[in-house]
Amino acid sequence: MLLGAHFSASGGAHKAFAFADAWHCTAMQIFTKSPNQWASRALTDEECAKFATAAAQSGVMVVTAHDSYLINLASPDPLTLEKSQHAFRVELERCERLGVPFLVTHMGSHMGAGEEAGLRQLAASIDKVHDELTGYRVQILLEATAGQGNHLGYTFEHLAEVLARVKANERLGVCLDSCHLFVAGYDLRDERSYKATMRRFGRLVGFNRLKCFHLNDAKTDLGSRRDRHERIGKGKIGREGFRLIMQDRRLAKVPKIIETPDVMEVGDQDLRLLRRLAV
Repeated sequence: MLLGAHFSASGGAHKAFAFADAWHCTAMQIFTKSPNQWASRALTDEECAKFATAAAQSGVMVVTAHDSYLINLASPDPLTLEKSQHAFRVELERCERLGVPFLVTHMGSHMGAGEEAGLRQLAASIDKVHDELTGYRVQILLEATAGQGNHLGYTFEHLAEVLARVKANERLGVCLDSCHLFVAGYDLRDERSYKATMRRFGRLVGFNRLKCFHLNDAKTDLGSRRDRHERIGKGKIGREGFRLIMQDRRLAKVPKIIETPDVMEVGDQDLRLLRRLAV
């Protein structure tokens, strides 16, 4: 199975492979730059070579990256939008240089302009970046969100609309997050509810689009629309929900990444639990 965690890339992205291998991970996620800053130092040829060497020697089979939390590709503000589009292009360029195949991004906030306007702007931003980066292999993954405030992406319909609007949508995929799904109102806690949720996803988006699944329990209730991650089995979703995910054959080849609290300290315990739930 493809299972791992979001690991620190402090001191160089290549160092994340050592953490992943120590926990017997076959997948991992990283930031290629600080997620809380706009600026970034350009990657050097040496850094890219170190990453490639570490990847070749590692048991990790799939690497995903997550973009900066500052980016808002749906913003109605021209200055924020321009800054976000530039920063997102840099994120894609860094992934391409490192050979990271997937870049996960939040769908942004409409900031009061309305969901339809926000979804249109998001699709237009992706089109713009695609046009500027023709021939890139890295695929953008739209992440389903909790729906806090004016944030987009908390319904499968939002994902489907952007996929339909983007011209080169073969360059797009989707990332689901168990916590986000649950607090957005999609129940995962029992077999009946889980099947209904995934059936709806399959009909509106399609499992062929699903390229990554973030596994996090939720501190808050179903439909609360509050993004508060909890450790696996210790939150409102509970173990049964994760057993259903881990044993879903449709997800067998989808990389599963934990982003649980204190992941660098105790994440190996959550991974061991998920492996037990898979059998």
